[in-house]
Amino acid sequence: MLLALPKGVVHVGCTAEIIEVVKRYSDGRMDILTVGRAPFRVVKLFDENPLLEGEVDYLEDSEMPSNARVRRELIELYETCHTLVFGDYPKNVEDGTPENVSYLVAGALPVDLLWKQQILELRSEADRQERLVTYLREWAPHLQKTAVMRQRAGGNGHGLN
Repeated sequence: MLLALPKGVVHVGCTAEIIEVVKRYSDGRMDILTVGRAPFRVVKLFDENPLLEGEVDYLEDSEMPSNARVRRELIELYETCHTLVFGDYPKNVEDGTPENVSYLVAGALPVDLLWKQQILELRSEADRQERLVTYLREWAPHLQKTAVMRQRAGGNGHGLN
């Protein structure tokens, strides 16, 4: 999987495992549910066919210990943002091992695609967690303000009904 932009595709992506075929169309297209797996960098693109093909190098993370405090803050911010966006507490927090919590958070929240791309391109879990904490610290107050405005719009404008 590669992010397609108006000027072409990015050169860092990830493999995807198809979890479920949600819908099949008569022309052969499908709506699918996937999970990202192994990150890679495109070495060479072949664009002769309608579907892009290419040579890739798989990317490894550098061994950099993550900070337990940053990880806890990331999970707390994730829980807050998820609840504000979806109106429900995230059920997959326990699935996030220290080695992949950043991918779980970035994949679950509807953050900007270019931000998700930046997270994918970082080569250590510690760097990804720190970058996400910075982003979510700024995003959470905006989500809270939006939630309050939504609540007031449904009431009499004073927040109390």
